[in-house]
Amino acid sequence: MRAKRELIRVVRTPTGEVVLDEGRGKLPGRGAYVCVDRECLRRALRSKALERALKQPVPDEVVEQLSRRLDELAAAATHLQDAGDEAGPRQGNEG
Repeated sequence: MRAKRELIRVVRTPTGEVVLDEGRGKLPGRGAYVCVDRECLRRALRSKALERALKQPVPDEVVEQLSRRLDELAAAATHLQDAGDEAGPRQGNEG
């Protein structure tokens, strides 16, 4: 099981709109979580797991938003990895 911070929440609001929950799980409504992995999203869409969890179809616009969000998170992770690599190895106390 993954921590919530490692997931993206998709919500069907009380008005029936399907949106990404950018507020860390604060939007009211029926929610479903997708892991931050393209393969996970692909499987969830292909198997219609998101549709079943939300009890309605997921609009193409929301799928595109999810895809962009995954790209953003992947870019941020790469940036952090590159920054760590540039810092070089850490040296311990030689005391």
